[in-house]
Amino acid sequence: MALDAFALILAMLALGMAMGRTTLLPDNASEVLNLVVLYVCLPAAVLLYVPRLHLQWSLLGMALTPWLLMGATWLLVGLAARLWKFGREQYAVLLLCVGLGNTSFLGYPMVRALLGESAVQYAVVYDQFGTFVMLSTLGLYVCARYSGDAPPGPRQVALRIARFPPAWALLLGLTLMPAEPPHWIGAGLQRLADAMLPLVMLAVGLSIRLRLPREELGPLATGLALKLVVMPAIALPLSLLFGMPPLMLRANVLESAMPTMVSVAALAMAHGLAPRLCAGLVGYGIVVCLATLPAWVWLLGRFHG
Repeated sequence: MALDAFALILAMLALGMAMGRTTLLPDNASEVLNLVVLYVCLPAAVLLYVPRLHLQWSLLGMALTPWLLMGATWLLVGLAARLWKFGREQYAVLLLCVGLGNTSFLGYPMVRALLGESAVQYAVVYDQFGTFVMLSTLGLYVCARYSGDAPPGPRQVALRIARFPPAWALLLGLTLMPAEPPHWIGAGLQRLADAMLPLVMLAVGLSIRLRLPREELGPLATGLALKLVVMPAIALPLSLLFGMPPLMLRANVLESAMPTMVSVAALAMAHGLAPRLCAGLVGYGIVVCLATLPAWVWLLGRFHG
C-alpha cells in the first residue's frame, strides 16, 4: 500500500506542478480543490474513522501531544530567534509553521499509506482535538499579536470552530454514527476519503513555490529541521510516557512529523507575516517529508517493532 500511495503522491504532485505552469486550469484551482477536500473528503474521513475508536487512557496522550509540542516549539523557536537574530515576523511564522502540522489534509492519507487504515482513527484524534483547536485559538492569537490586529475574542473562536465542517462530522461520529454503518454508506464514505490524497497532492502541486530569498534561508532551514526532525523526536518519548500501544505510538510520531499546515501558512500570509517564508516552509516541507516520513516509519519499526 505504501509503495502504491507514494507512486500516486509523486504522480499527482508532478502533474499539479506541470499544470500550474500552463493555463489549462483557472488561477484559483488549488483553492477550489482544497475546499472540496475540506467540505467533502475530510468530513467523510472523520465520519468513517471516529466511530471505530475504542476509548482508552492513551488516547488522551494522543490529543495532548500537539499541545505539548507547541510548548516545545515556543521554547526552541525563541532560542533560535535569539541565537540567529530572526526578525519579528520570521519568529511569528516559525511559531505557527513549526507548531501546526498538516495533520489532516496530508496526515490522514499519509498515515493510511504508511501505517494502514486502522491507524487513521488515531490521526483523527491528534488532528481534531489538537491541531485544529490550536489553529482556531493560538493560531489566530499569534497572527493578531504579531501583525498588529486585535486578538480574537471567545465569540470569534467559537464561530470559527462552528463553521468548520469536520467539527460537525466529529460530533456526529462521536454520537450518532455507528462503527459499522450500512454498506452503501460505509462504501460511499470510503470512496470520498480515498479521494483526499490525489486531490490534496494535485492542489499542492498547483500552488507549490520553492524559490526563496537568501536572507530567509536560515529561518527556512531552522523551521524544516524543527518540524520534520525535532518535533517527532520529542513525540516519541511522550508517546512512551503515555503508554501508547505500538500502532498508536507510530501514528502519534508520524502525525508529529507532518510538514507545515497549509491553512496556517495561508492565515499568516493573509496577515502579512513573511509570506515568502510561509510559502517556502509549505513547499519545501512537503517535498522533504516524502523522504523523512518513510524514514520515521523505518526507525519506529526498528525501535518499537
